[in-house]
Amino acid sequence: MASGTTGGLILPGDVASDLETIVHVMRHGEVHNPKGILYGRLPGFQLSVTGRAQAQAVARSLADHDIALVVASPLQRAQETADPIAAGHGLVIRTDDNLIEAGNTFEGLRVSAGDGALRKPRHWWKLRDPFTPSWGEPYLQIAHRMLAAVNKARVEAAGREAVLVSHQLPVWTLRRFLQGQRLWHDPRHRQCSLASLTSLVYRGDTLIDIVYSEPAGASDPKVTGA
Repeated sequence: MASGTTGGLILPGDVASDLETIVHVMRHGEVHNPKGILYGRLPGFQLSVTGRAQAQAVARSLADHDIALVVASPLQRAQETADPIAAGHGLVIRTDDNLIEAGNTFEGLRVSAGDGALRKPRHWWKLRDPFTPSWGEPYLQIAHRMLAAVNKARVEAAGREAVLVSHQLPVWTLRRFLQGQRLWHDPRHRQCSLASLTSLVYRGDTLIDIVYSEPAGASDPKVTGA
């Protein structure tokens, strides 16, 4: 993908044209969420035992990579996921608010199919516009802030690799944006498992490949609050 095709967010000349840089955009690991709520940006949601194991698995898979930078969303689950990766490379985790979970008016509620908030008529008005969407942060806004975080890391880690830990919807929205796809979508079909890596490969300022991998194994995108 040529630079300059995303509304001026990619600035030509930031990185020498012969340098290959990889920005791994990672989803956090499984969260301890026994009530199955959509926790969104709520504080206090930590990784489960499985989630910590997933983070360790990804850290092992990246152990021999030339990681220059580890950046995470400010939310606890993302910080905990980033920790073993940063520790393995002797790095301090940086925090970037642009990597935070998407805002959502259903935050704190159960929204699984067949139960919870979606069965209550008082919430139906929130679903009036699936294209923006009406229930949360606009997709385009998510894509732009995620790309800003990627570009910042890409320039700083030029010629090496960076890891950015974020959340499922922001990661998937970024990927669809970079691939030139419409941003509204069926969340049941997201390719963004827990602790997965969406690796953006750049040559200079040009995105040349997107590689998806699941070092910690696959998970079900239909499980809300995982």
